[in-house]
Amino acid sequence: MTLITPSTRTMDRLLFGDNQFFGVNHMSEEKARAQQMRFQDTDAIMSVLDAAYDEGVHTFMCTTHDRIGEIADRVRADPDRYDQMTFFPCMPYAHKYANAVTDDGFLGAVRRFLPEEGLLDSIARGASSFARKDIEGVATLLIDAELKMFSGLATPVIWLQNVIVDLLSGLGFTDAFRIFADHVRKRYNAEPGFITMNLPRLLDDLDRAGVENPIVCSNINKLGFRMSGGVDSYLDAMQKRPFRAVAMSVFASGAISPREAIEWVTALPNLEAIVFGASSRANIASTVSLVDEYWPEH
Repeated sequence: MTLITPSTRTMDRLLFGDNQFFGVNHMSEEKARAQQMRFQDTDAIMSVLDAAYDEGVHTFMCTTHDRIGEIADRVRADPDRYDQMTFFPCMPYAHKYANAVTDDGFLGAVRRFLPEEGLLDSIARGASSFARKDIEGVATLLIDAELKMFSGLATPVIWLQNVIVDLLSGLGFTDAFRIFADHVRKRYNAEPGFITMNLPRLLDDLDRAGVENPIVCSNINKLGFRMSGGVDSYLDAMQKRPFRAVAMSVFASGAISPREAIEWVTALPNLEAIVFGASSRANIASTVSLVDEYWPEH
């Protein structure tokens, strides 16, 4: 078993998420639909990202949705404006594969997603992997496909989405976490991150896979909103387990006031970062101000 060694790399305390851009709201379907309509235009997304960037939030933690490719193109086209911009890709985004096969056929979809410089190598790797029923080869092929849109951009942390993480955990296929971590480190010189709805269970799985001091993102909030296993088990893990915690849903989709939420979560041990979403400069600035107040940099 390969042991993934601890990292000394640090990340920004605040990460900007993309749920609001794609109609994801865990408390209100009406609000989700309104946001999806508002952000149909890439310029609308860029205006919010620019507001976050100008407020000092330079890391964009995003899915690999097709629209993110347009954002990546904008950032690549203006390196002076976005010289500190960092992407934290979260994969996979399954719908885009289904859509691509429908639009372009199987080979067209392969060509669209695989890295151009390694197309033949990737096809050969995939073909031989299928022939040998080699899960590792197929998995690394899919990772490369997901990351093609971020070519030339800074991606120091690459995340495996909770839908896949928790499915693999439930199936007991914990070796997949080692496969993902090894490939992300070796090919992209990046840190592997894991998103989960069940933090305590995933930490056990990562221990078994040999992934040391992992970066793990999960819901962490005062109300226990979407925290499988309950608040106490999460607090116990943060106090006793060696991992790097990234908190999401800290506001419990608006059920907790911003000040109360930030004061509570920033007092927890072992917190590395907070990921949040917002649709206005005022809300972004408010979150930045609260984090500066309750979690000052030393």
